Amino acid sequence: MPIRILPPMLANQIAAGEVVERPSSVVKELVENSLDAGADRIEIDIEKGGAKLVRIRDNGCGVPQDELVLALSRHATSKVETLDDLEGIMSLGFRGEALASISSVSRLTFTSRTESQSEAWQAQAEGREMAVTVRPAAHPVGTTVEVVDLFFNTPARRKFLRSEKTEFAHIDELIRRIALARFDVTLILRHNGKAVRQYRAAQTVQEQERRLAAVCGSPFMHHALAVESEHSDVHLRGWICSAQGGRPQNDLQYTYVNGRMMRDKLINHAIRQAYDELLPAEQHAAYVLYIELDPRQVDVNVHPAKHEVRFHQARLVHDFIFQALYTALRQHGDPELPLAESQVELPAAPAPSYPGQAPRADWYGAEHAYKPAPALAEGAPASVGRAGYGGRAEREEIDPRAVRGMQALLTTLPPAATGAEPSLPTETTSEAPLRALTLVAGRHLLWEQGGELALLSLRRAECALLLGHLREQWGQGLTSQPLLLPVSLKLPDSLLEQVAVRGEQLRRMGFELKSGARDTMILTRVPALLRSSDLARLFPELLQLLASQPEVLGEQEVEVLCRWLLEHGIAVAKVYDFATASRLLLELAQVPGQLEDVRLMRRVSLTPLMEELDRG
Repeated sequence: MPIRILPPMLANQIAAGEVVERPSSVVKELVENSLDAGADRIEIDIEKGGAKLVRIRDNGCGVPQDELVLALSRHATSKVETLDDLEGIMSLGFRGEALASISSVSRLTFTSRTESQSEAWQAQAEGREMAVTVRPAAHPVGTTVEVVDLFFNTPARRKFLRSEKTEFAHIDELIRRIALARFDVTLILRHNGKAVRQYRAAQTVQEQERRLAAVCGSPFMHHALAVESEHSDVHLRGWICSAQGGRPQNDLQYTYVNGRMMRDKLINHAIRQAYDELLPAEQHAAYVLYIELDPRQVDVNVHPAKHEVRFHQARLVHDFIFQALYTALRQHGDPELPLAESQVELPAAPAPSYPGQAPRADWYGAEHAYKPAPALAEGAPASVGRAGYGGRAEREEIDPRAVRGMQALLTTLPPAATGAEPSLPTETTSEAPLRALTLVAGRHLLWEQGGELALLSLRRAECALLLGHLREQWGQGLTSQPLLLPVSLKLPDSLLEQVAVRGEQLRRMGFELKSGARDTMILTRVPALLRSSDLARLFPELLQLLASQPEVLGEQEVEVLCRWLLEHGIAVAKVYDFATASRLLLELAQVPGQLEDVRLMRRVSLTPLMEELDRG
């Protein structure tokens, strides 16, 4: 057969094979159009599972009369105009294929009115012929799209539709997902004239939690933990169930990227790893998570149904999601868990492993600390810790597991003296027990020994402890970890020379490289401390530092390099949990002289304040 240009009607039907899989696909495309049009009220009417009728009515901005016919044409859209627009998409739709594809396999009526028009206009198209007729109509500001007799002209497609009950179940699940994506929109779903779902717009935290409970059920709410974490330009928030909220099926797993519903493999892999060893093999996690990042850092145009995306910094996004959820699950899990299972003496989270990769030995520090999620509504009070049911938030100042963990740690120390008068002696003895009291701003620990208070810098304490570890490991080489996505670096000749000269020293630090194209080196493994760092910036900086050191490194030069690793591997604004802070205090106490190091802590005397109060 000779090569020909496909007729428009045939091209539309081929496109419909990708866009319109079943009635729920029609609902998805039309509701997303309504959301893009700024609607805050959407009504969905379904008959016979969507095979007979799908009607979507919204109060959005509407479509002008002179654009109605164009709206039903293929590749016609108001959402992108240039290549730059395609690289930063924030709208849900953008390809301009939905209405043309749907109208090619159904009888479609498109009625719309803009605020500037005095009357509405209606466009009709039927099947293959694609002949569009336009006439006046009665309609408020907004749009109504009716899709009648889906696949009436493609019997082969129609016979693959499932039962009315099954097809409507797919639509119902779709509306549930949209209800979780847009709390600010009222959604009403009817089937065969009967109201099935009604999600009213939720503005306050209590209303949002009620919608969450309506969609996910009360068992989800009883085990839900509110989470929020941010790193660089990536923001994660939402709710996850503790391990006790595991389900026999994966029916409560909702993820969104910039408001778009997702079933992305990379995101799912990170979440599964965060729950690793917490859930039995036969159980599934439950969660509602929102990931927000610069739209230019994500490609949404990689899947016909837009179910998957491609992140430009996939390794960073994967590890960020894993780290945030790993910390939240182990820090704010069920307080009724036995001490042995709650992992009170929790080290910073181990780095995630990927399929086919050997286990990793070390992980120093978690840059993405858990923070309770704030209210989703503007101006509403923040909801802290465990999500409440029916608009209630249970507030916790200190995690009960962390308190029990501190009690367990203190059993290893000498017993406290009893019956002594409260005092603040000027000298303390090593036999006096240590007591961690409370976290201050997530970065300092207030502790007490022998009646004297002290404030510990947790970051400096972690650096001091790790510095000793790095010194010990230097002779045999620091632990390195493979990168999910190798980092390509274009280096000037002077730094390329340093890579060749300092190859052994770089290997001792945990770096592994291979040659790429001209002037390019590819990082494949890095020290555990730097795995989540900006390697494209830091590695050239390290080469410049090495260039200033002698070729044979002495103890002083090794110290400089170890401190450089700590400086860039442990975030200055890192937030610690109570259990980790308590562990750091205990480890410092086992190193002679560390509790007296003024670079790590300051003694706090309350004597002047007490005397002032006594005088008053």
